[in-house]
Amino acid sequence: MPVRLLFLFIALCGASLLIGARQLTWPLPADAWLTLTASRLPRLVALVLTGVGLSVCGVILQHIVRNKFVEPGTSGGLDAAKLGILVSLTVLPATGTAGRMLFALVFCFAASLLYVAIIRRIRFRNTVLVPVVGLMYGSVLSAVAEFYAWRHNILQSMQGWLLGDFSRVVQGHYEILYVIVPVVALAYLYAHRFTVLGMGEDMAASLGLGYAATAAVGLVLVAVTVSATVIAVGAIPFVGLVVPQLVALRRGDNLGRTLPIVAFGGAALLLACDILGRLLMYPFEVPIGLTAGGVGGALFLVLILRGLR
Repeated sequence: MPVRLLFLFIALCGASLLIGARQLTWPLPADAWLTLTASRLPRLVALVLTGVGLSVCGVILQHIVRNKFVEPGTSGGLDAAKLGILVSLTVLPATGTAGRMLFALVFCFAASLLYVAIIRRIRFRNTVLVPVVGLMYGSVLSAVAEFYAWRHNILQSMQGWLLGDFSRVVQGHYEILYVIVPVVALAYLYAHRFTVLGMGEDMAASLGLGYAATAAVGLVLVAVTVSATVIAVGAIPFVGLVVPQLVALRRGDNLGRTLPIVAFGGAALLLACDILGRLLMYPFEVPIGLTAGGVGGALFLVLILRGLR
């Protein structure tokens, strides 16, 4: 783990706790202590878990598809999870958070399977076309979700709560994100297998690795993380694309060594985007779905142009 990244992560965590509409002074009065424990600490934990989960998801998908420009936002996973949540709200309106997460998980897993099957069948020579197909695929799923919401008169509310936003995170309304902890642990246990998976199906078979089973495990981990984050904080794009790409450029593709760096890098990027959103219109804040989309989209464009060269 690079020392500079660790210090940056700690500094961003401290800044996240201190920045807000209310200034915290020491010693903390009783009401300020309540603000810290009920709002800012849960927000910090949610930011870290979401950043870690999305970046790990991105690197898993990239090894399954064997393309550096893939993540849940560019492969239809996020849009499928949205559609699953909308279906759960209309089919089983009384279901709780766990039920909505199950719907989102199933839709995200099925959409990811279909996307992987499409990419494996087409076999693009130009790697840049793989995320382009994913973006078109996600656009179709997003259009279906919006039409479904319009038909059931929930379009306006959907556009509000599906946009990535941590301002609603308070104690008692984010704990579903703790499911990311075992997901990351399993990803680390499977790190060597995912690394071999990225070498191709033939290489994996020659080394005795079950390609289909390992890919299915990876897609399940991705679906669990995406469904939990979309339910808790909304859709946040590009984190799982930018961070693994930048880490791979400096440290290579051996996940046994780079997965902790990817995890901390994703958390640091999300913390930085959240702090930026809170400072741009202080004391108001810009939703992190917009700041992460802007920063991540710009970096994604730079990586695409680099790949074309």
